[in-house]
Amino acid sequence: MITILSIIALFLLIFNIGKINLAIKFSKQVKVLFGQSKDISNKIFKIEQLDSLPEPVQRYFNHILKEGQPYISYARIKHIGQFKANLDKDWMNITGEQYVTTEKPGFIWKGTTKMFVARDLYISNKGKLIVSLFSTFNIVNTKENKKYDKGELLRWFGESILYPTNFLPNERLSWFPIDSNTAELKFNYNGLSLYFKIKFNVLGEITEMETKRYMGETNLETWIIKPTNYKEFNNILMPTEFDVLWRLYKGDFSYAKFIITEVEYNIPKKF
Repeated sequence: MITILSIIALFLLIFNIGKINLAIKFSKQVKVLFGQSKDISNKIFKIEQLDSLPEPVQRYFNHILKEGQPYISYARIKHIGQFKANLDKDWMNITGEQYVTTEKPGFIWKGTTKMFVARDLYISNKGKLIVSLFSTFNIVNTKENKKYDKGELLRWFGESILYPTNFLPNERLSWFPIDSNTAELKFNYNGLSLYFKIKFNVLGEITEMETKRYMGETNLETWIIKPTNYKEFNNILMPTEFDVLWRLYKGDFSYAKFIITEVEYNIPKKF
């Protein structure tokens, strides 16, 4: 005879198996990510690299970096915070860990709540979102398409503020002046063209990043990242709090409020 206790025991067994399987998949994906990108930490930041950049961009790099700073090849990040699955849903607590490569653009993020585990990623030039209920049942598993590729690459690009040597100019990335506190950042990669309109304060800190991103499958909307509370990690000043939102015709709608708790560079392995 099936009892409530036996049903609970079966559910716990399925949940634990799912949790283990997901952890194994995630570890394999992190290994694949790091294996695809070269180490560029032998390159160093030099002040003269800033000479031709717009004044607020020079202000930014002079504020956050030090002469001789090694380039960041790999980053691993942890955060806490709150998240909304949809704009009309309630806030839920979330913890996250993320792994990033810079020479070959890529990242994988795992966000965990009481109900689900989400994996957002850009690996092998492909973007994807997978959401697993109780670590077991996939309730979201996006199909590969250019919109997701661009959207996930945009996330990697915007979050370069946490691995900011990635914002230094190169053959793929350029800065353009707008005014004394604003500049445009453009990035071209694998046939995709990305941009952010970036605002700076008088210190040189980035205070807002604005671009266009698909919200769902069809609506191209204004996507905003608001970084605050700069602190020093690994000799680099970076924001530790983020408010991520959609700027719609009805107003601003925040859906992610993250607090960075840990950042480490050039350690190409999982925490």
